[in-house]
Amino acid sequence: MHVPVLVNEVLEGLNLSPGGIYVDGTLGLGGHSEAMFQRCPEIEIVLGLDRDSEALEQARRRLAGLGNRIWIIHSNFVDLPEILFAEGIGQVDGILLDIGLSSFQLEKSGRGFSFTRDEPLDMRMDGFETVTAADMVNHLPVTQLTDLIRTYGEERWAKRIAARIDEARKRRPIRTSAELASIVYRAIPKRFHSRRIHPATRTFQALRIAVNKELDNLKLAMQRLPECLKPGGRLCIISFHSLEDRIVKHAIRQDQRLEPLTKKPIMAAPEELEVNPRARSAKLRIARKKTDP
Repeated sequence: MHVPVLVNEVLEGLNLSPGGIYVDGTLGLGGHSEAMFQRCPEIEIVLGLDRDSEALEQARRRLAGLGNRIWIIHSNFVDLPEILFAEGIGQVDGILLDIGLSSFQLEKSGRGFSFTRDEPLDMRMDGFETVTAADMVNHLPVTQLTDLIRTYGEERWAKRIAARIDEARKRRPIRTSAELASIVYRAIPKRFHSRRIHPATRTFQALRIAVNKELDNLKLAMQRLPECLKPGGRLCIISFHSLEDRIVKHAIRQDQRLEPLTKKPIMAAPEELEVNPRARSAKLRIARKKTDP
């Protein structure tokens, strides 16, 4: 079972109250939503959104005991204003986004998110999207591929990696995650391999972000989500790399509707890291909707 990160910190940040309506904008396998009801059983409704239909099926089974108090919707969190309108809900008491990949997506989705597995190079969170990671790897011009890896992966070896990908795809299309990981591994000189992360980590991150338009969605969400909050409502966002955290930090600081409640991001405590090493990169920022914007 996927272990959600920073659970206690999120529950404190949301300031759960009886009768409240909350949104889990990245429901995943339902861990955070389940914890909300455990902390405050008198919550009225949690709306759980996710782009990944396979993850939603597992969340439905996990949360079946909550009945009609959990509303599970296959959608992007960017569309929350339209969803609330369609469901006849006004503003809500709190919104959570956990923007990281789940262990299900990495280990069991079969979509090539992980460089440690030999799977089709897909990386789509939503199967209705048309462009896959394989499409980008095999068809983007080298200059665009270089920019993509450098910008979204913050990879210093982007030009060299893109050149090696181009050499490989001229021989035959790159179809799997293992093929791509091997190419990237060989592209970076061994003396520059990090002991902390796999050499392909940043390239895979870049492709996943590009395929799913993650940063564009996050920027748009930061503009749209505050209007969905009641005055005093809380916005909690967990990010896993600097590009996301930078967007969240600046958006909260610049939005006159929001009051930042975290000067610096909240990180996982050593006790959590012992049982869930995945939490080491998680950064939580919390904001409150001003009562008089």
